[in-house]
Amino acid sequence: MNSIAWWANVVVLVVASGIDLRTRRIPNWLSVPFLLCGLIVPAIAGGWASLEASFAGFGLALLLFGLPCFLRGMGMGDLKLAAGVGAWIGPGQFWLAFIVTAIVGGIIAVAYAVRHRSRGRSLDRTPQSIPYAPAIAIGTLFSFFAR
Repeated sequence: MNSIAWWANVVVLVVASGIDLRTRRIPNWLSVPFLLCGLIVPAIAGGWASLEASFAGFGLALLLFGLPCFLRGMGMGDLKLAAGVGAWIGPGQFWLAFIVTAIVGGIIAVAYAVRHRSRGRSLDRTPQSIPYAPAIAIGTLFSFFAR
């Protein structure tokens, strides 16, 4: 199962990162099937225990990424992508992916602010957006190597 999850995550996260870097959006045609397959494939491959782990990972992702999304700190595409990752890898591995994603996201935000000289604007009512899919990708792929 881990091999299936690895390849599904690599393909989707690389594509999502490329699109997010160009457009600042993660399309539904990519994130929604990824999420649904993350709930279905582990159940087929591993039975009820894997289904429970998929739903737990999905729920953890909604919990951790839902508040920033609700506060408009990130977009719904980021939330759906993270929920898909959670469904594929389960809650145990998702914790590590989340921590690394947060660190990488912070580094990207600082680098983006310095590069675009938007340090003062980040406290405005209309802050600059950053592509967060690359941070999710790096955090998730790191979590596979750390296991």
